Amino acid sequence: MPPSPLPPPQAILHAYRHLLQHALRACRHAKPARFTVRDRLRRAFRTSSSQEYDAGRVERTLEFLGSAAEFKGVEYRLSRTLAHVWWERERLGRMTGRPDVFPLRRRAYEEFDRTLERLNESMGLCIK
Repeated sequence: MPPSPLPPPQAILHAYRHLLQHALRACRHAKPARFTVRDRLRRAFRTSSSQEYDAGRVERTLEFLGSAAEFKGVEYRLSRTLAHVWWERERLGRMTGRPDVFPLRRRAYEEFDRTLERLNESMGLCIK
């Protein structure tokens, strides 16, 4: 089977812009969620290769974020909680403190990361 062709750079740029717009609407431009979402999205697009781009996953993620922006249902609560955990995780990572606490902090988020991976797999999303 031949390798799949690379998506055009314009498609990746449009995906980034649409994901950012929908994510900001989902968090209702609230601080600090908007900065956390923006930074995570930037990091994801800068560190990922263009072979990882999947238009179907991006489309399903846009639908998920659109539902989060439109209704205060499960999608909204989930996106709000994700943004809060990511913000708290970054804040704790910047704090200086006792070095014996850092392994505990890393392990505390392992289950969170696994749950997020399973959510992405089961719903076909690309939330990182």
